[in-house]
Amino acid sequence: MAITAAQVKELRELSGAGMMDAKKALVENDGDMEAAIDWLRTKGLAKAAKKSGRTAAEGLVAVAVDGGTGVAVEVNSETDFVAKNGEFQTMVKGIAEAALKVDDVDALAAADLGGKSVADTLTDKIATIGENMTLRRMAKVQGDTIATYIHNAAGTDMGKIGVVVALKGTDEAFGKQVAMHIAAANPASLSEADLDPAVVEKEKQVQIDIARESGKPEAVIEKMIEGRMKKFMAEVTLLGQQFVVNPDLTVAKAAEEAGVEITGFIRLEVGEGIEKVEEDFAAEVAKAAQG
Repeated sequence: MAITAAQVKELRELSGAGMMDAKKALVENDGDMEAAIDWLRTKGLAKAAKKSGRTAAEGLVAVAVDGGTGVAVEVNSETDFVAKNGEFQTMVKGIAEAALKVDDVDALAAADLGGKSVADTLTDKIATIGENMTLRRMAKVQGDTIATYIHNAAGTDMGKIGVVVALKGTDEAFGKQVAMHIAAANPASLSEADLDPAVVEKEKQVQIDIARESGKPEAVIEKMIEGRMKKFMAEVTLLGQQFVVNPDLTVAKAAEEAGVEITGFIRLEVGEGIEKVEEDFAAEVAKAAQG
């Protein structure tokens, strides 16, 4: 029988399942709503969907390299306990390797992982492990040399912060040093040319307001702003920063002395930018008791 959009919508609202899962459940059960809900439950899909509203701000960043291509992916979970789970880590490793063959997170969600899509694999893990999980983001760089670094490692090539650096030239040891620098210094961009113009404009306006508060002549204010913006650029761009390995050099100068060019980098940190809803322990227990 033909399944209507209204039926799919109703089943999604009842079960919390995704659109395609809801439609398949109805097709498999000839439009019978009760049977479709049971079908979703037996597949673990309704159970997974009920968890989808929970904040997943923990998890892992994993990196993978294949020749001149490097990727980093972030897969989130609700708790750090799951991030330490071997089953979860194996899945994240597989997702990172699958990311080498695609260009964005949507393609990664649809990519094959052991005979299932990455999205379906995540759904299965949500049902079996019992926490909400999300494939949040991925990024890719290419170069003659790819170097990686994991900070707060939870396993091989995965942890709380993952960095991938692309170099023109061959000096993997230097690339590793740069990757460690990026993990610590968290530059906003490679160079001034790559910096978001909105970020630059916002900082400039702040510096204009600060300078005008001084009451100094306009010509002096312009010089003050120019100097402060130069300092800002040095602080937030990788090539302008003082190299943590040798603070007497900028990263750009250190790369020049190493005979390489840094062409790109990725830095992903678990949960970066996700707003966490904090609950005290007593509230969590009370909530669990009511559920």
